[in-house]
Amino acid sequence: MGRTYFVEEAIGQYLLDLGSTVNPYVTGLLIGQCSQQRDYIIRAVRTPPKEEQKENAVSPSKLLSVDEEWITTHASQVSRMLPGGLLVLGVFIIATPELSKESQNALRKLIFSVEKSLTKRRLWKPTEEEVSDRAALQMCSATKKVVCRTYDVQDPKSSAKPADWKYQSALAASWLALGCTVNVNIHIPLLATSPNHDLERNTRNGLNRWSKQIEDSVFLINGQVRDDNTELLEGQKKLRGNTQSSTQFSDVKVLTQLSQGLSHRSTATVQVCSGSINLRGAVECRAYLHNNKPRVKEAVQALKRDIINTLSDRCEILFEDLIINEGPHKKNFEKEYHVLPQRLFVPVAGSNVMLTDYKFGDEAAEEIQERFIEMLDQPVQAEDIHIAEEINTVAIHPVTDKMDDTQQKQLTKAMLLLKLQQNMGVVIAAAVAVFASIFSFNYFSD
Repeated sequence: MGRTYFVEEAIGQYLLDLGSTVNPYVTGLLIGQCSQQRDYIIRAVRTPPKEEQKENAVSPSKLLSVDEEWITTHASQVSRMLPGGLLVLGVFIIATPELSKESQNALRKLIFSVEKSLTKRRLWKPTEEEVSDRAALQMCSATKKVVCRTYDVQDPKSSAKPADWKYQSALAASWLALGCTVNVNIHIPLLATSPNHDLERNTRNGLNRWSKQIEDSVFLINGQVRDDNTELLEGQKKLRGNTQSSTQFSDVKVLTQLSQGLSHRSTATVQVCSGSINLRGAVECRAYLHNNKPRVKEAVQALKRDIINTLSDRCEILFEDLIINEGPHKKNFEKEYHVLPQRLFVPVAGSNVMLTDYKFGDEAAEEIQERFIEMLDQPVQAEDIHIAEEINTVAIHPVTDKMDDTQQKQLTKAMLLLKLQQNMGVVIAAAVAVFASIFSFNYFSD
């Protein structure tokens, strides 16, 4: 038995409007949420045309010319704009009858390319019970017939399976929201063994270690620790209605564990470092789940992934901005202080779900509005842009080649202390803190 996709009714009209264009074909992404029981599609977003297509106002006439890299790049950009719980769940093609035979092969190729691109960026791994099917939607621009199939993206040899595509009114208004604020203070040492320091790679490695702490954290939902397999709304009165004012919102607190328990022995290593990166601030995180008996486990997982994604994404955005402004060949670095882009939220029309984006301090509302049009094909009013955070920062702090006498004594003391305390379990953490402070005190002393 194939999967069933419950689709927001407005998407049907959106696809029909796209199919009425003069182009031989149109491609795009399907956005929604999947679970073991049901799959939901709440947005369809056409691939933005490239500059040359805008000038000529015509797409290439053969599907062999589909720009795979352009579509996967669009998918990566869109995935940054999705809160926890929402994913790029598939790809669609609307084509003329002459191209219908080519469409399915093109869809299959795009499904796997998009998933590969998105997986590469993630700092989390899917669970064993997670749904790995992705939708491939084909629509004939002449007959308006829709054919939906799925592919298992975990299996490169996967063949197409039939799937049901069912429209449902007010689907986008039936979502539960969770939110939390997470304080971040991540210290990432830069090893001196590498002559040229790849800041982006080091930052990603540091975030990867931090993401494991988030995975192991305890989540309090409305002040309580809940059993994973209980329903999220158990003991709560369901709100009725399809307006945004009826949103069922859960406030979540994140408790990061200081250690992995007494069964795990603490260890520490001394590494010669040439500097450090510090990520500091408070990030605003949100996740959405469809109101169909979601479990606590699903809610916590969606929020964890949003926490990890939002910090990883904005670091990527910062480095992309640095490359644009300073060039891709800058390897060595000096003391630098950067402001991470702030997170903002924008409501989806007719829905209680909010999409997200990031802005630097000097970006105007018009630039954000243009980005929503280009990436999500959604007009946004300036008054609907809600900036959710204060400023978060990245500090890159190098260490000079020669230490002064005080620093040398501190380092020697730290190394001796580490050797003396190698078998003392948790106490060893004090020495690590002393060692880390050598590289951050001068810069952050003010």
